[in-house]
Amino acid sequence: MTASARTPRRLESFVSGRWTPGARDGQPLLDAATGEVVATIDSTGIDFAAALAYGREVAGPKLRAMSFHDRAGMLKALGLKLMELKEEFYTESLHTGATRADGWVDIEGGIGTMLTFASKARRELPNTRVLTDGEVEVLSKDGSFVAQHIFSPLQGVAVHINAFNFPVWGMLEKIAPTLIAGVPCIVKPASQTAYLTELVVRRIVETGLLPDGALQLISGSVGDLLDHVTGQDAVTFTGSAWTGRKLKSHKAVIENSTRFTMEADSLNASILGPDAGPGTAEFDLFVKEIAREMTAKAGQKCTAIRRVFVPRAHVQAVIAALGDRLDKTALGLPGDEGTRMGPLASLDQREEVRARIRELQADAEIVAGNPDAVRVASGDAGGGAFLNPVLMYCDKPFAAGAVHDVEAFGPVSTVMPYDDIEEAVALAAKGKGSLVSSVFTDDPKVAGAAVLGLAPHHGRVLIGNRATAKSSTGHGSPLAPLVHGGPGRAGGGEEMGGMRGVKHYMQRTAVQGSPRLLSAVTGRWIEGADVQHGQHPFRKSLAELRIGDQLVTAARQVTQDDVEHFAHFTGDTFYAHMDSAAAKANPFFDDRVAHGYLIASFAAGLFVDPAPGPVLANYGVDNLRFLTPVYFGDTLQVRLTCKEINPRANAEHGEVRWDCQVTKQTGAVVAQYDVLTMVAKVWPPATAQAAE
Repeated sequence: MTASARTPRRLESFVSGRWTPGARDGQPLLDAATGEVVATIDSTGIDFAAALAYGREVAGPKLRAMSFHDRAGMLKALGLKLMELKEEFYTESLHTGATRADGWVDIEGGIGTMLTFASKARRELPNTRVLTDGEVEVLSKDGSFVAQHIFSPLQGVAVHINAFNFPVWGMLEKIAPTLIAGVPCIVKPASQTAYLTELVVRRIVETGLLPDGALQLISGSVGDLLDHVTGQDAVTFTGSAWTGRKLKSHKAVIENSTRFTMEADSLNASILGPDAGPGTAEFDLFVKEIAREMTAKAGQKCTAIRRVFVPRAHVQAVIAALGDRLDKTALGLPGDEGTRMGPLASLDQREEVRARIRELQADAEIVAGNPDAVRVASGDAGGGAFLNPVLMYCDKPFAAGAVHDVEAFGPVSTVMPYDDIEEAVALAAKGKGSLVSSVFTDDPKVAGAAVLGLAPHHGRVLIGNRATAKSSTGHGSPLAPLVHGGPGRAGGGEEMGGMRGVKHYMQRTAVQGSPRLLSAVTGRWIEGADVQHGQHPFRKSLAELRIGDQLVTAARQVTQDDVEHFAHFTGDTFYAHMDSAAAKANPFFDDRVAHGYLIASFAAGLFVDPAPGPVLANYGVDNLRFLTPVYFGDTLQVRLTCKEINPRANAEHGEVRWDCQVTKQTGAVVAQYDVLTMVAKVWPPATAQAAE
């Protein structure tokens, strides 16, 4: 069934804390499958300068006052609430031409991306408002002058100008890292499908989970918005390269060096490896993937496969297999159960794709499908923006121009032959920079040559083979932990990439000064900063523990019996521990040495407090380095310092990072590392106190 007819609604912008209609009647937005008016859109009369000021002055301070974990918790709660409302979004999504499967990628994919960012932020970022970057740089011989790079939130607004093809995912994948960074957002969706974005924003606002001004929405043109951006703002754009270049060259963007991230046209390629002929698993996977990328979202994906490179001997087999699969793709109303591909987003978009096909015909011939004769299983072939998949073939790709320059943003791909893998890589590079490419092969040499050749020209490369057939997310799926972007024609920007994406909205600053003051800035103990001695720090709960709490242990001598017992007990009888002559022949040692892990074990024995207490578990060691050999008779001592404290929200414990330095009697550091522990927020636990 198609979405039921309804009275068109008038879309509004959500700016400066209120829903605001445009001053004019607005542009009608049509159902992609039926041509009925879904909504009208207009932003005339909106005070865009005021909207930017509202985000900076009202939302910015509130977001920056929150820790990374606070912001992540806020997004988790929001994502879970949106997931409860997903069926309403699916119903609205039918108007865009998206089938249920297409809607899943957009709606649940977008919400899932937000939840992934929230989860990764709480796991990978500290529960602080300042993020350190890299190690402390010592700038003086005595360690009194040091430097630390930090990230802090931009004090402006991130303006996200999005494309029509993913009205939910396109918004959520951008606002998630932005809000975690502590920066408010203004979202401007493409008009064709803005009614779905507006609905989602309405539901977000209704939750009350975001601070006022953290998320604003422009339904319609951005007007003079970019005239008012500053060096503290950021602009992201997804859409055509022509529009992106125009926005990027805006006077205010250039004069203020406003951060601008663009994701633009991309002639993504997929390569069938020389080893992957008919009858192999890789051949079948390749054909299936090409067909899926041509038909998912009716080919309206920035990551869709536009160019298909095939060993010359297998061209006809690929065309035949693809043609057969595409011919069986049921085109129809997106709500019908039997539909496998819905319409394009609009009639204008269909005419745009047809025009691009005509341009491609300068280099290529149509070998499957007819762009001018639409066959549908349901719906009106003329009233809806339907277009059957079109497969083309270019026999001389090195002499061609259009196939490497023109993108038909719909269910259109072009097959091209190559003679060796180096040729395939060179052809892929003729796209002048793309978001993603893929190579289907089970040959390690082919994979190595292809990836190293493709990587400089692509933001992501997928290797498809039989081992990943069931687990791979496929060529066209951007994932929250991975960068989404590409060089050259693709825009030269990056999105997502896990916590890398968060840093896009933060300023990296080198801070120089004394260890004591830098430690106060970062909330992290630095060598040379103040320390406190007294009660064993392992006896302190998070309520009592402070950065700089330190323990200096008693000493312990390492004997030959210790080393030999450890060697036989563990099975680590490496010659440097057991054979004096062989050890002396080693350029790094003067004689037999103690095992590094014996040193770490003895260190733990020196600093651990054995009685039950607030330290609940040791969950890891970071940056372990063995720096100086330990010989029989050397004496070890440990200095353990509380380095960083991260309380967990909604939990009775937090994470504590300890700086552990092991020295020997000469003062030389023999081992340096961070010990990671879980520590109770209070001790004894509240439940034990209640029982008493």
